[in-house]
Amino acid sequence: MRLYTRTAGSGLPLVLLHAFPLSSAMWLAQRGGLAAGCQVVTPDLRGFGGSQLGDDEPSLDAMADDVAELLDGLGVERAVVGGLSMGGYVVMALARRHPERLAGVILANTKAAPDTPEAAANRETVARRLLDGGDLLDTVPNLLGPTSLERRGMVVGRVRGLVGAAPAQAAAWAQRAMAARPDSFDTLRGLTVPALVIAGDEDKITPTAEAEAMTKAIPDARLVVIGHAGHLSAIETPETFNRAVASFLTDLS
Repeated sequence: MRLYTRTAGSGLPLVLLHAFPLSSAMWLAQRGGLAAGCQVVTPDLRGFGGSQLGDDEPSLDAMADDVAELLDGLGVERAVVGGLSMGGYVVMALARRHPERLAGVILANTKAAPDTPEAAANRETVARRLLDGGDLLDTVPNLLGPTSLERRGMVVGRVRGLVGAAPAQAAAWAQRAMAARPDSFDTLRGLTVPALVIAGDEDKITPTAEAEAMTKAIPDARLVVIGHAGHLSAIETPETFNRAVASFLTDLS
């Protein structure tokens, strides 16, 4: 699986994995704001943006293997790998399957706990609805915090455009992959590299308590809670998000 990738800058490799149901286009401000200090690599996960879906069964492990193959193709032995929401689930799968590829971890607006049976059933319902011609635009209010919905009209419009561009088959595949994900707390407890955990104080999908639980589980982790940000903190408050990441990378170096 060859992932379509947008890259900017040079130096320490920083791979950023996008949220559901977006693409690497969501990392525009990170490619611009962080490229002075590192090589920012932002792939489209399989099925999204410019990447093909392939024939594999829905699996976060398959997505993680794709990222490992991407590093091989770039000639990168180890990288700082970060993900937001679904991207964070892929980072945790990468930590399970390819821990030797990690120089550091960033987990933003995500959680280590698996879906409850009810949440998994709802993902299956959404997947079927998408394959029957439904769309995901009704999810936009949940992705953004109240501050963005009330005061950041350009952010709302941009997120609507990104969500609206998601292919139905890829979105359904990803919903099923996320529904099947395991508990990742043991994986976090076994991390041997530093981690940055980022939360938005207005996040309705992954509340701050989820970030606190992950931070507590990881041996070497710091938590940053971004004010006035919902589930898509990297898009809603890019300057604050970038400062947190840049500080983490500086300490790693």
